[in-house]
Amino acid sequence: MEKGWQHNYDIGKKAFEEKNYDRAVQYLEKVAAEKSSFADVYNMLGLIYYNHSRFEDAINSFKRALDLNPNYTEVSLNLSVVYNELGDFDKSSQVYERARQVRKETESYLDPYVKGKLANMHAELGAIYKDLGLYAQAAEEFKKALILSPDFVDIKTTLGIVYRDMMDYSKAVNELEEAVRLNPDYPASRIQLGLTYYTMGQLEKAKTEWLKVLRKHPNDKMAQMYMNLLLTPSK
Repeated sequence: MEKGWQHNYDIGKKAFEEKNYDRAVQYLEKVAAEKSSFADVYNMLGLIYYNHSRFEDAINSFKRALDLNPNYTEVSLNLSVVYNELGDFDKSSQVYERARQVRKETESYLDPYVKGKLANMHAELGAIYKDLGLYAQAAEEFKKALILSPDFVDIKTTLGIVYRDMMDYSKAVNELEEAVRLNPDYPASRIQLGLTYYTMGQLEKAKTEWLKVLRKHPNDKMAQMYMNLLLTPSK
């Protein structure tokens, strides 16, 4: 079975760090073909091509990395070195000067894959805090995760749950509604939004959300269970 790009990225980067460039290039080129937004992949490819005296390929890779992140100083310097070796001293000087003058941004560049891994690390720590009942600390970790990866609907859903556990229902509803908006077909967000409405005593709104889940996912056990809760007469 063909492995995903994450698998190729991990193997390629490890091989690059071990200076096994022949192995690294096989995997990193696969990543670049599937995911064209990783500046560090193009930087590594540029260095491999340079090491193999494939100077034009190296130049193109470094340029692609700079297109993705113009403030990637290391890439600018690498590109300058290649131009210098080719005897194109004017271009080398221009690139070097630009790298020297570049201003550091308040937020440093991170590739999407690295952002995702960091986001998941914050989410894992947040889950530990949540399990310990330290909801304020949990919320902070989930928020840090979402700054890195704002489209991670599962993390946004969990943040909504934490706010509900803190009885901050307004924030809980905001997070869960945003999660539903980002991915209307992700049932957990609607289920938790319905449960939040139920906790607030807004039973009709709760029923509406759970019914929406059951229309698309009629065998969803959680939605069925909560609907049964509504249908059970209170004593």
